[in-house]
Amino acid sequence: MPRPGRQKPSITPVERCLHRQACALKPESHARVDPSPKPSRSFMPRIRLPFLEPDEPFPPTSRALTAAQGANGLLAAGADLSTDRLVDAYSRGIFPWFSEGEPILWWSPSPRMVLQLADFKVSRSLAKTIRRCSTDPAWRFTMNHAFGQVISACAEPRDGQAGTWIVPDMQQAYGRLHQAGHAHSIESWCEGELVGGLYCVSIGGMVFGESMFSRRTDASKLALAHLVEWLLQCGAKVIDCQQNTRHLASLGAREMPRDEFETWVSGCTRQASLPWCKQELKWQSRQHDQAQ
Repeated sequence: MPRPGRQKPSITPVERCLHRQACALKPESHARVDPSPKPSRSFMPRIRLPFLEPDEPFPPTSRALTAAQGANGLLAAGADLSTDRLVDAYSRGIFPWFSEGEPILWWSPSPRMVLQLADFKVSRSLAKTIRRCSTDPAWRFTMNHAFGQVISACAEPRDGQAGTWIVPDMQQAYGRLHQAGHAHSIESWCEGELVGGLYCVSIGGMVFGESMFSRRTDASKLALAHLVEWLLQCGAKVIDCQQNTRHLASLGAREMPRDEFETWVSGCTRQASLPWCKQELKWQSRQHDQAQ
């Protein structure tokens, strides 16, 4: 989940210019970018960034900008954060990501970071913590008990960050997505206090990781481990993590070409919905108890 609190990376001059152009767009216009400082023509020609009307479909993901253009996966701006739009976006492997003061920006990066659930890695120390917490009555792990609290906690700026990409409009939009049965939370509790967790989007049998938070050591990893075990029991195969980070790689995630990822998304989103509900999660499997 790139976003083991998906942190906004440093914005390149090209991306900053794209954002400025998108902010100034009229709904019927397109961004025409002449970056400043201007790169050589051999580096990047003028770019058109579509600005979508609320009822306008997404362009093909093959038109997204590349890493060489300074904004890997930036596909379009505009539209809205309605539940129907978000379900359509995720069903195509597209997600929103923008900061306060920017227009809604839609992304489809390539390659894509994906965690195959069977490849989930548990370190020796985490395996020990899982065993201890699974028998300690002070610890509880739940699903969909505190979605609003989880997304609010994920929105809190990390150390060294001035802001968050989980702006109020995003929190409200994902709250509506939760009410519609497409967004879910996993919570880690210790002595009755919410100490960690994550939230994700799910359509059919596909799961898209969004963000995590932790107020105690390993609390978010414990939530993720319980989610992975539950998903494996339900027959799910993969969690979309969106962006490559060292943390995600250490947990077993790997990069996948966009076309291969979209094939996964197309197949999994057509499957029956996973049995998400408000419930307690108990650690039962021993398949991850051996350190890797």
